Amino acid sequence: MKIENQVTLEFPSRSANEGFARASAACFAAQLDPTLEEVSDIKTAVSEAVTNAIVHAYPDTLGRIVLKLRLKEGNVLEIAVRDWGVGIADVEQARTPLFTTGNEERSGMGFTIMESFMDAVRVRSTPGKGTTVTMARRIARRAGH
Repeated sequence: MKIENQVTLEFPSRSANEGFARASAACFAAQLDPTLEEVSDIKTAVSEAVTNAIVHAYPDTLGRIVLKLRLKEGNVLEIAVRDWGVGIADVEQARTPLFTTGNEERSGMGFTIMESFMDAVRVRSTPGKGTTVTMARRIARRAGH
């Protein structure tokens, strides 16, 4: 699928940067003229992916996170969140609702939320080397656009 536009952002795994990532994704998606609901869905999915990287990839240290946003033909927004943290030993288990490696404050619903708001979610991870979560969402073209 041809890439029509893209941007790459890199930031440290500080919780303050989760809001920056959400806003950046929403601003980039704006060129597709999404509905408010679509923008909200995108922001929520990005928030979950970035928060996972901050909390789980780097539990005891600061690391780097890369957010890559791509606009592909057919009005498809692709979002990739990559870290070089601890990785996920069992991706299928991690995608199970309520599973968490975090403390009791974590709901274990991150991947479930991402899957409910995006059309596709792909997770690639290698223990000790990091994780990449790639999500895609087609934004419907509205009449008159």
